[in-house]
Amino acid sequence: MARTEHIDRLSTLALFRKCSKKDLQRIAKASDEISVAAGTTLMEQGDAGTEAYVILEGEAIVRRGGRKVATLKAGDAAGELALLDRPPRSAYVEAATDMRLLRIKGASFRKLLSETPSMALNLLAALSTSIRDLDRKIYG
Repeated sequence: MARTEHIDRLSTLALFRKCSKKDLQRIAKASDEISVAAGTTLMEQGDAGTEAYVILEGEAIVRRGGRKVATLKAGDAAGELALLDRPPRSAYVEAATDMRLLRIKGASFRKLLSETPSMALNLLAALSTSIRDLDRKIYG
């Protein structure tokens, strides 16, 4: 898949919605495309998060406490908060089908942020917007 397609996928994610095209290019360059087979565990609930995934093709099942809570498909992401810190994973994610993924390693991403302060500010703005949206959704 061409880097331009990776950039297009990244631009649709809430975390990156305020990033410039140049920032998205940097993120895409620091990422790698991988393929996984159906049944592959992408993340275990409770484990430290070290990377995030953007789904390019295929589907994944998300479970919390053993209960299915979501199905992710092309264009969705999993584990994005692990790009900013290493919290315990809040869910178990497994490939429901064969998948192609864009993997973003947290250490590489944090290095990008330290080298590009404007990108860090754009991410903070996107997170702020997400928090405000959630606040409105919960409290009206």
